[in-house]
Amino acid sequence: MVETITKTLKELLSSAIKLFPGLLSAIIIIFLTRYFAEFIQKLASQLGTRMIRSHSLQLLLSKTCYVAVWVIGILVASVIAFPGLRLGDIVATLGLTSVAIGFAFQDIFKNFLAGVLLLLQEPFRINDQVIIGDYEGTVEQIDIRTTKIRTYQGERVILPNSTVFTSAVQVRTSFSSRRTDLTVGVDYNTPLPKAVETLQRLVNGVEGVLDSPALEVDLVSFGDSSIDFVVRYWTLPQQKEVRRVKTRVIIAIKKAFNQADINIPYPIRAVYYYDQQQFNDYLPSANNGESSNRTLLREN
Repeated sequence: MVETITKTLKELLSSAIKLFPGLLSAIIIIFLTRYFAEFIQKLASQLGTRMIRSHSLQLLLSKTCYVAVWVIGILVASVIAFPGLRLGDIVATLGLTSVAIGFAFQDIFKNFLAGVLLLLQEPFRINDQVIIGDYEGTVEQIDIRTTKIRTYQGERVILPNSTVFTSAVQVRTSFSSRRTDLTVGVDYNTPLPKAVETLQRLVNGVEGVLDSPALEVDLVSFGDSSIDFVVRYWTLPQQKEVRRVKTRVIIAIKKAFNQADINIPYPIRAVYYYDQQQFNDYLPSANNGESSNRTLLREN
């Protein structure tokens, strides 16, 4: 038994010594692959910046080169570490385990494919302002797995690419201009042509309001205490610009209406009050009921 154990240990040690150079070479290749992948990624990024205008496609090119170098490096290291292992055996093994890997990492693969499609199709770009589900903000980065959004409150939201790909995305900076609809109410005694002319003149003169597309002022409804207008004007699409111009427009409208004696009315409510204790619906006498009715008529 001792001889058998000794013989087995010698064989294992001999095999380990034979495999040691290959394992050492494989470890060295893995370390070299890391630095070479980073170098190729930088090189691909520089070439993409020069040759490709789309920033999303530049990211896709650099990340694809990075992943490809790692895959090649791992395959070469496996072949060197195990001389009896052929590339065909590796491919066959990957084929057998692909189903199990697919079930185990289906979310990762789903986000990866969605990220590739987002980078290729470019429904939005870096620095676009978007609304995705309950989140609104500026797109900071589109990775292979996630999309990062910076909200207007200064918070970062990380969304899986599969969620972004299957959701309705509202791109607020997709075009060069964006319309704001501002509701304004005037008193019923106001001459409507005068109000329309005042609104058109003052809003066109506000800083940040674009000349094209043209401003529109529409009468939309008879309100409870006012006649309502909607002022439709266009600005640059960025959220900060939209907010600042809206503030200037509201200030300008209030100032111009004060100068033109155009009133912006408050909601009016009529409140009627009477003493409920004077009436008693549970009196059995009809005379009492009639007297109560007469009292109610006099109070009204």
